[in-house]
This record gives sequence, C-alpha cells and structure tokens, in this order.
Amino acid sequence: MQLGRVTGTVVATIKSEGLEGFKFLVVQPLDKHQEPIGRPVIAADAVYMAGPGELVYFVASREAAEALEPRFVPVDHAIVGIVDQVTT
Repeated sequence: MQLGRVTGTVVATIKSEGLEGFKFLVVQPLDKHQEPIGRPVIAADAVYMAGPGELVYFVASREAAEALEPRFVPVDHAIVGIVDQVTT
C-alpha cells in the first residue's frame, strides 16, 4: 500500500466491462512525510467515497485488480482506504 493525495478526477466515456460505476481519480503518490514522489497515477475508487483533496492509500498491480468487485478487472491502481490521521 502507498500513501497518496487525490488531486483530480478522470471522466471515461467508455469503460471496460466490470468497471461501470467506479470513479477514476488522479492520485499523487506521497512519501512518509506527505511530500510528492514520482508522477501522478489514475486509480479506481474501490471505497466509493474518495474525492479531490483527500489523503488515501492505494494499491497497485494484482492487488488493485483484486480490490474491486468483480475481481480481476483491468486496473493498475485502486484506492482502498481514506486516511483519517498520520503520525510519524
């Protein structure tokens, strides 16, 4: 899992089968000090509640494909939680 901040939304007029109803969000990966690292990614919102400005954690690859229902849909990243608080 990786920490990230939602910075925007993506509108898809056509989605692959199994992805209907999921929001796609732009997520900027963050380090443990909440500083940006790397390039933003597009993630499916598996919690159905994330939105711009929120701190989230997300998974990639096979874990992302298993985070959504139905399983094994074609996604590279999925938001699996919204972060309430971070302590270092």
